[in-house]
Amino acid sequence: MGRSAKHNLTEGPIFGRLVSIAAPLTGGMLMGMIYNLTDMFWLGRLGSGAAAAVAAVGAVGLLMWMSMAFQSFGRMGSEIGVSQNLGRGDEEQAKNFAQTAFTLNLILGILYGLVMIFGRRYLIGFFNIPDAEVIRYAENYLMITGFAMPFFYLGGAGMGIYSGSGNTRTPFYIQAVGISLNMILSPILIFPAGLGVEGAAIATVIAQSIAVSIFIWHIKCHKNRPFKELKLFGIANKKTLKQILKWVTPIAIESFFFTFLTMLISRFVAQFGTEAMATQRIGSQIESLSWLIGAGFASAVSAFTGQNFGAGKWSRIREGYRLSAIIMGVWGVIVTAILFFAGGLLFGVFMPDEPEVIAMGANYMRILAAAQILGCIEGITSGAFRGLGKTVPPSIVSITCNTVRMFAAFFLAQTAMGLDGIWWALTIGAMMRGAWILIWLRLYSRKLPKEDALVPDRV
Repeated sequence: MGRSAKHNLTEGPIFGRLVSIAAPLTGGMLMGMIYNLTDMFWLGRLGSGAAAAVAAVGAVGLLMWMSMAFQSFGRMGSEIGVSQNLGRGDEEQAKNFAQTAFTLNLILGILYGLVMIFGRRYLIGFFNIPDAEVIRYAENYLMITGFAMPFFYLGGAGMGIYSGSGNTRTPFYIQAVGISLNMILSPILIFPAGLGVEGAAIATVIAQSIAVSIFIWHIKCHKNRPFKELKLFGIANKKTLKQILKWVTPIAIESFFFTFLTMLISRFVAQFGTEAMATQRIGSQIESLSWLIGAGFASAVSAFTGQNFGAGKWSRIREGYRLSAIIMGVWGVIVTAILFFAGGLLFGVFMPDEPEVIAMGANYMRILAAAQILGCIEGITSGAFRGLGKTVPPSIVSITCNTVRMFAAFFLAQTAMGLDGIWWALTIGAMMRGAWILIWLRLYSRKLPKEDALVPDRV
């Protein structure tokens, strides 16, 4: 049982193939945003403790983001390995990457979950939060969600396998099940059950475990599974593991530093009070309208580029990137307008009884609006590099620019700009990343072959 023609990205109309894989991926990213915003929406209605609850979940959210650094080994390793080898027509090697990535992520998910459960006091202590209520909420939420980590990691590896094979619809449908369960369970456990923040965490664990169980069943049993007789849990292939580590280590370091530096910035924000912390958390979720969809489209570009790299079809790679840049450029303009003109309105949805947070949020959104177009272009450009197996350039750009914005946030926060100085540092850093990676790809593309080849060159 091999790959169907509609999942073969090396043939057919380029625009149609891109949209067919990008639409479910971006839809999945939007659902991921809804997953997070569901808790924000309901916790923002807890009354007098709403700001503390949102701030607590926000702190844990950063630690969840940090987990993505390690989850990327299975997700990106399978996505790149599966796509390139299917493009070459080597299904057996593609299966090796899928199995190795799945086993690796199971181990990493268990380890990260244990760190969250037993190290919660030290992890939350890093934020130097002055409010004891926020600390208590955060530690409890972190401990419970630690049990969901193996499921999050296995889900990430599964998504990489399907994306690399050109099938992004199945992960979308499975994510929809998880999101729906979370949206149903979260308000029930928060309010009628009286569990508050802990109820939101329990809903996440239940929803994620059920979604991943469906994932595993589909990969093993469904007639449209990517591979026949794929053994998910087994001994990792050493050669394949070495290649995954080579590809993904720069990505993991990039993701880790991004989150770590964001956590440092959150310490600066905490100095301005609980309302400022809640503003940052909600604002980052609203802003993810651009960067999460950009990440979804980046995965599509990565899979498309990977398969065509394996097949040596350089003209399709170039045209695929050009069309993706147009699409994401238009989306960046739309998000810019939303953030600039409707930021306060969006904040009001989540914190209706907190006028101070709404005012802070409206200003935050207006500042961040300036970086949205370049942020969207950054995502697909990084995806193109990764599809080519060149994972170092995006990592260098991200780590360097995020370090600059961390120092900028520290110094600008001490000036008369205060909290706005932190928001401007975030914006300037994002603009730098987008501009630099775009220039790098244009220069690098000059080294690529101009004509298609039967056997791809190793650039």
